[in-house]
Amino acid sequence: MIDSRAIVDPSAIIADDVEIGPWTIIGADVEIGSGTVVASHVVIKGPTKIGANNKIFQFSSVGEDTPDLKYQGEPTRLVIGDNNVIREGVTIHRGTVQDRGETIIGDNNLLMAYAHIGHDSVVGNHTIFVNNSAIAGHVTVGDWAILAGYTLVHQFCQIGAHSFTGYGSQLGKDLPAYVTATGQPAVPKTINVEGLRRRGFSSEAIAAIRRAYKVVYRQGLTTEEAIVKLREMQQEHPEIILLTESLEASTRGIVR
Repeated sequence: MIDSRAIVDPSAIIADDVEIGPWTIIGADVEIGSGTVVASHVVIKGPTKIGANNKIFQFSSVGEDTPDLKYQGEPTRLVIGDNNVIREGVTIHRGTVQDRGETIIGDNNLLMAYAHIGHDSVVGNHTIFVNNSAIAGHVTVGDWAILAGYTLVHQFCQIGAHSFTGYGSQLGKDLPAYVTATGQPAVPKTINVEGLRRRGFSSEAIAAIRRAYKVVYRQGLTTEEAIVKLREMQQEHPEIILLTESLEASTRGIVR
């Protein structure tokens, strides 16, 4: 299953059924789980752990050192879960010891061509990074978030679950859960209604989230004041808890 033209370090731990294409390089301290397919011309550098049933397409660079100037060659890690699709030319960097020391990507994510995952970032599950979208270091991306093509996210930002960015968006602030934002800089527009429908949210739940959005963005409240109201609303509509938590976790302030 490993092409004779690939170069695989003897210390790499490769499951028996992993496919590795020609001219791919697998470095030391790399672990690749069952069912994963690595195309030709891929470079994977360790320490990196890749789970099961992933597909990594040609010209991707996975687990490379971060270019962050504070990185001095420490043995940081990259951890990738299961069932991810990493398309052509994607770049994913390992962490730095000044932060968590590892970059983490969950399960069932789609990283389209030339997307970038910066050092120490944490990406949840079921996210989509459309072509050329990029997150800087120390960024957190919640489950089911979608970053449209050419979206740029500043370091330390938090992208909430079920959120959505428009094409070419630039985020320098946190994007709360459920919120759709677009622009340079990105500004909030509405909630991600279509995404929520596709994921089985009821009409009642979507209506409640829409009302919660208006509390945050249409009533002239501070974030702290909005959180107080959302805590009351979430007693009846638990879906709002994600929005409340994303506001509470914000350290950079939210998009306005």
